[in-house]
Amino acid sequence: MNNVRIRPMNTGFVTMIPSLYLYHHSAIKYYPNASNKEEDFPVFTYLIEGGEKLVLVDTGMADTKRADTYHHPGSYQPKGMSIVEQLDTIGYKPTDIDIVVFTHLHWDHCFYMEKFTNAQFIVHKKEYEFAMNPIPLYYKSYEAPELGIVRPFEGIQMTLVEGETEIIPNVRVFETPGHSVGHQAVEVDTNTGTYIICGDAIFILDNLKPIPQIHYNITPPNRYADIVETWHSIEKIKNRAQSEDRILTCHDRSMLERVKDTPVLG
Repeated sequence: MNNVRIRPMNTGFVTMIPSLYLYHHSAIKYYPNASNKEEDFPVFTYLIEGGEKLVLVDTGMADTKRADTYHHPGSYQPKGMSIVEQLDTIGYKPTDIDIVVFTHLHWDHCFYMEKFTNAQFIVHKKEYEFAMNPIPLYYKSYEAPELGIVRPFEGIQMTLVEGETEIIPNVRVFETPGHSVGHQAVEVDTNTGTYIICGDAIFILDNLKPIPQIHYNITPPNRYADIVETWHSIEKIKNRAQSEDRILTCHDRSMLERVKDTPVLG
């Protein structure tokens, strides 16, 4: 019997301007309610329990000072919401985690890595290689040494994967590049169906919506490394998902209400 289940955990709030960040400029006219002011969005990680090993997808965002100083001003991590504290509330320590799978290595997905001393860290090969030597445009995203700070994955051994790869039975990754060079999503089989943890391949569920007036079968975001790959990755997730409620985002605010009703999925 498959006992795999998924536990969403919010690690803080990052500020974004929806009309500039979450919707491509060609699509914004079809979303007149998209705010042009900074708003708070959650930063979810996902713990996969009940399998052969304890798996964590992403380790979440940095502390408030780091996030506000080097990244999105106004971003914050309330007391009790770091990944370390979130795990503690459900009876785990970072040392209990066997595997950490990263969707990508942007600052809000890989902080506190040094706490997970027993974990195997898994990331896409292209993502790691780019993160270690990004172009200046992405120095902040990957906390490059040029900023005078130490990136979270500095000196930490990583297992590099490519293509569709089984992590443990019922848990696998598949490539979803576009938001970042080597982005990947995590697919999880549970008793109630298969879920896709999509990282930032899809920011918000609106990105799944078609815009028939301009022949779009999705609504692309306005933040990407490659818009063509972003588009195809959203299509891939949309086609692969059993239903929209099986797509688990990092930043969509609807997840905040969902976890109140359903703290464990599967």
